[in-house]
Amino acid sequence: MKTKSLAVLTALVLASHSSAQEFKADVPENVLTPDKVETQTLGDLEFFDGMPSPETVEKVFDNLDLIRATTAFLDGMKIASLRAMFQGYEDLGVNPNDVVVAEDLLDARSIWLTPNTTTIYIGSNVDISDGPMVIEVPAGLLGLLDDAAFDYVTDIGALGADKGEGGKYLLLHNDDETPVPEGYFELRTKTYEHWLLLRRSPDADGDTAGPVAEIKAGLNIYPLSEADNPPAETFLNISGVQHNTVHANNEDFFEEIHVALENNPIGAFSPEIVGTFASIGIRKGEPFEPDARMQAIFKEAAAIANATARAITYASRDPGVFFYDDRQWNSPFQRQSYLFLEDGARILDDRSYFFYMATGITPAMTSPPVGTGSVYAMTARDSNGQYLDGSKTYKVTLPAPVPAKNFASFMLYSGQTRSILETDQQSGGIDSNRPGIKPNEDGSTSIYFGPEAPEGWENNWAQTMPGQSFNVMMRLYGPLEPWFDKTWRPGDLELVE
Repeated sequence: MKTKSLAVLTALVLASHSSAQEFKADVPENVLTPDKVETQTLGDLEFFDGMPSPETVEKVFDNLDLIRATTAFLDGMKIASLRAMFQGYEDLGVNPNDVVVAEDLLDARSIWLTPNTTTIYIGSNVDISDGPMVIEVPAGLLGLLDDAAFDYVTDIGALGADKGEGGKYLLLHNDDETPVPEGYFELRTKTYEHWLLLRRSPDADGDTAGPVAEIKAGLNIYPLSEADNPPAETFLNISGVQHNTVHANNEDFFEEIHVALENNPIGAFSPEIVGTFASIGIRKGEPFEPDARMQAIFKEAAAIANATARAITYASRDPGVFFYDDRQWNSPFQRQSYLFLEDGARILDDRSYFFYMATGITPAMTSPPVGTGSVYAMTARDSNGQYLDGSKTYKVTLPAPVPAKNFASFMLYSGQTRSILETDQQSGGIDSNRPGIKPNEDGSTSIYFGPEAPEGWENNWAQTMPGQSFNVMMRLYGPLEPWFDKTWRPGDLELVE
């Protein structure tokens, strides 16, 4: 009866208007809003001559908040991801500008997004909220500095201004007017918090003690104001230490965003994403206290956005992320842009894929010079397109010669955490430097993944766990031309019956 009465009233109003209109427009139908609009998502929406009813207003605002919260998750994932990294450090008692070092390499006890277990990881939250900070690095490192928005600031080490010879970087906020003394590589940034990520290879015999000693002797982060007498650096060994650096996939995600806003200045993040946060009640300088209605919306949005990120990462509908039209290997960097740009457009799914799966952004990750750096290819599926299952055995074959100046590596990551797969093997994978790896008769090399080693191929095997999904990342260190021109193609993971 209510809908019928509304329609009758509207008809009377329109009739009275039409009889009195001296200046009448010819309004196209596609401009008008009917009194009742049927939608699949929100059901019936009701209007009085274009004015939404109270019930419709409630529906659309609930939906708008859900859309905005889902967008905040997908577009703000990179911010939450880096905040989670810093929170992981803080939970271990590490303060800003202290340094964590994986002195005996990483393993599955450390929940990080897609690390490797072949290099020594070094990390720090470099915080310039109290003024410029000096980052003094020794020779022999490879690394980067990203800001709190997970935007690239600079490379450090071999690809940085010090060219791998070591040196002093000075990190200042864009608005800081402190004079820069001679002898520093100047870095300007829009945020306060920054992730310093450095790596160092073990010695040729696999020893880490010597390189770690050199790192501790030469790496120091301190205020410029104390440059004449720098304090000693604080280091924490995180090898074998259980800790988490991965952002929440439920409603706790939005609290991580709030902390990131609080810890950084206005202007640290793009106005668009800050506007999205503000529209759902997440604002710098204000308490984050969602009411029961918004708590429910945050829970729903996180569930939807997490599922969306997982679909983008593990079940992409975009053929542009695949290296080959007949293989499962893929990457969010297929468009060769660390900014995820193509023809002036931001490829949002590529960005979501990268930041859901990985950390550390630098131009060097997209297409390094031939014979330098590393390249990455990932798959969560076998040659038949089925998800990888830890209860089954798979084989991947690499034709000879493998186009890697240094070595090739396969790392196994949990489908849940995107971190090193938890098994009985510390390595969490296998690389071509492993002693005893044997080739096939034709010179190619086959690597096996499964819960138990195939007889006779124990040295060519990486362990998986029954009941757990996993994905595989192939890295080529020092990739050569056949990788870039695609004249060399790795095989898919084939199910071994």
